[in-house]
Amino acid sequence: MIFKTVITDIGPDVAELVHDGVLILFAEGAPPELAEVSVLHAIHTISSDREPVAGDAIVIGSSSVAITAVGPLAWQKVRDMGHVVITFSGASIAERPGEICASPVDGATLMAALKVGAIIQIG
Repeated sequence: MIFKTVITDIGPDVAELVHDGVLILFAEGAPPELAEVSVLHAIHTISSDREPVAGDAIVIGSSSVAITAVGPLAWQKVRDMGHVVITFSGASIAERPGEICASPVDGATLMAALKVGAIIQIG
């Protein structure tokens, strides 16, 4: 496991983004304007040895998807701020440097998995 975190809050605008295939994670303490669109979380484990790569899994509650691409700055942002944008596009190349791309997922299924107290794992 590379990363394990627990959801502590879900911003009021998260559902709209998730239905468009985007999930924004931000560590607790995010500025209010970012918290509105983010899933806030408390990191339990983060590897200093390894970064996620295509093929690794992202598990959110009982939902699991495969990572398809990782932007060159994405993992550093996770380490520095607990922040990452996950797009469920299945893209093989991240369009933005701070983005992790994953296989497509049904927005309603993903929203059902996003609950305060749910665990998110990568790896």
